[in-house]
Amino acid sequence: MRAISYTRATDVPAAVAAVTSDPGSSYLAGGTTEVDLLRLDVLRPHRLVDINRLPLAGIEDRSDGGLLIGALARMSEVAEARAVVERFPMLSQALLLGASAQLRNMASMGGNLMQRVRCSYYRDPESACNKRVPGSGCSALEGIHRGHAILGTSEHCIATHPSDMAVALVALDAVVHVEGTKGSRTIPVDDFFLLPEDTPEREHPLTPGELITAIEVPPVPMARRSLYLKVRDRESYEFALASAAVALALEDGVIREARLALGGVATKPWRAHRAEDILVGERADVEVFVRAAAAELAPAVTRPMNGFKAELARRTLVRALQTVAAQGGRTA
Repeated sequence: MRAISYTRATDVPAAVAAVTSDPGSSYLAGGTTEVDLLRLDVLRPHRLVDINRLPLAGIEDRSDGGLLIGALARMSEVAEARAVVERFPMLSQALLLGASAQLRNMASMGGNLMQRVRCSYYRDPESACNKRVPGSGCSALEGIHRGHAILGTSEHCIATHPSDMAVALVALDAVVHVEGTKGSRTIPVDDFFLLPEDTPEREHPLTPGELITAIEVPPVPMARRSLYLKVRDRESYEFALASAAVALALEDGVIREARLALGGVATKPWRAHRAEDILVGERADVEVFVRAAAAELAPAVTRPMNGFKAELARRTLVRALQTVAAQGGRTA
């Protein structure tokens, strides 16, 4: 690993100014992913700006029922916070299923949003990867792609987005707060993650030096009865092969509102709009769930090794819908 200088930021403006003025700088928070990529020589900053002492670790309970979660709040703290467990169980479950206990104690919420893909070709400097070296090609297309995406792919990249937490946040219509040299702004979390298309190296709409300061979760009453269901090869800390975040509002057995998102199968946390549109106004029964899940997965582009993911994702979404519906949903 090359020599890297280290700076500890004293406040948010100083951190933003340091990274913005020096393109070779990078923020350091929990470092659970970043340090690995530095050791692999995938990331090559010449300076790290440590932001861990900035006052961005709070969990603020809003009067309207929402939450404002600081970007430096640790995953374990948020997962166990009473307001999260009671009002947004899908988020708590996604955090608890997202990593080992040791990593959850170190990893920050903002860092989780910014984590890089787990594609082995991205992490191998000798392999062609358009995310790492734009225009070099995508080795996964003809290589080992069992865990790769089937939704939101392009001819330039099929890497699966790795975050569990982000799937729940997309279903909850969360908002990302960022700070830059031109001030603060907010970005809907679904817009915070970009599809690869022709620019797979660009994963977020952040300008150079912009720093995530908080994640806002709006009030979603029906989320009190919600679920994050994750299917993976092993029960320890493996990444999802398919996952589903589900919340339903039911009235007399009819679905009045649905919030659905998929993980493990797309190049970004995947809001299941097609399935939502089919569900609303229908009775909460398995035939409707199967039809909605099939419609959501209809555009999937599969390859020889990951073709099983389409059926797995359909079954995962149906099972999650059945589980939440059995709880009675929540009258909107």
